[in-house]
Amino acid sequence: MAELYSPQQPQVPCLFIFGDSLVDNGNNNGILTLARANYGPYGIDFPEGATGRFTNGRTYVDILAQLLGFPAYIPPYARTRGRALLRGTNYASGAAGIRDETGNNLGDHMSMNQQVESYVRTVQELSRYFRGDLNALGTYLSKCIFYSGMGSNDYLNNYFMNDFYSTSSQFTPKSFAAALLQDYSKQLTDLYKWGARKVVVTGVGQIGCIPYELARYNGNGSRCNEEIDNAIILFNTGLKKLVDRFNKGQLPGAKFVYLDSYESSKDLVLNAKTYGFEVVDKGCCGVGKNNGQITCLPLQTPCDDRNKYLFWDAFHPTEVANILLAKKSYSSNSKSYAYPINIHQLAML
Repeated sequence: MAELYSPQQPQVPCLFIFGDSLVDNGNNNGILTLARANYGPYGIDFPEGATGRFTNGRTYVDILAQLLGFPAYIPPYARTRGRALLRGTNYASGAAGIRDETGNNLGDHMSMNQQVESYVRTVQELSRYFRGDLNALGTYLSKCIFYSGMGSNDYLNNYFMNDFYSTSSQFTPKSFAAALLQDYSKQLTDLYKWGARKVVVTGVGQIGCIPYELARYNGNGSRCNEEIDNAIILFNTGLKKLVDRFNKGQLPGAKFVYLDSYESSKDLVLNAKTYGFEVVDKGCCGVGKNNGQITCLPLQTPCDDRNKYLFWDAFHPTEVANILLAKKSYSSNSKSYAYPINIHQLAML
């Protein structure tokens, strides 16, 4: 996959990343949490080995950074200070959600609110390099891409975990989606207030079909847990409408792109053979039914041929799945992947 690297200048000056374990690249390594991946066989196909990425190789945003022409991966915020922040940084944290309590069942993490606070500190730090000229800093940030992938854990490690959380008795799926979108809208608006203008937000994937849920579900003949998937569709539909509102003048000068990871993950399953996948319902590494009851354990031996698996573990896609998802959202002209434009078009604006 080296052909993704290109010698030219990056298409945008910086890339800032917010999210959960799908895009975390080491922020959770030093904190007290079960949501960590800084041990083998995680990173088995990554040149630096186990870095804290929750997959066998590169994450979605690693590949996105390559497609955008960055000479190196965007580093985790936990290890980035000073001038290096001018190229962007990754605030994502495994187990994080839109809601602060989400993921507490797994231990410590940086919620979306905390990630936004870290970004605000970053902007304050960056103003030094613009000699306090906030207009110049604003112009610089307005060219950067901001990626935010949130919401999965608000369902996985909150709403549908009723032995630990009471949200499912306080909210219907519809009112929960509305509450999440209200919080998320404020968080994204805060990023806008602090300079974000080109923003990519991703919907929640088909969580009812991941090995973790398949291992727990004895459904009515359908392959996936439809109760979970139906709840997620409510959130995704609302998020797409939010993107429309932001683009139609609610946040002047901003351009938001919505990635439909629900449809794109469904496509990988429906057309598995075309993409070379032979196993779409089990993790390559894990324990129990569907390799999904317990996630990949330290020093466990994973499957031999990672390219034939859609899922690396109970929750996360393999590198090859991440490559497909990143390329589609970057260059596909189909609105079912990236709406209203793709990420390459966003970068060129």
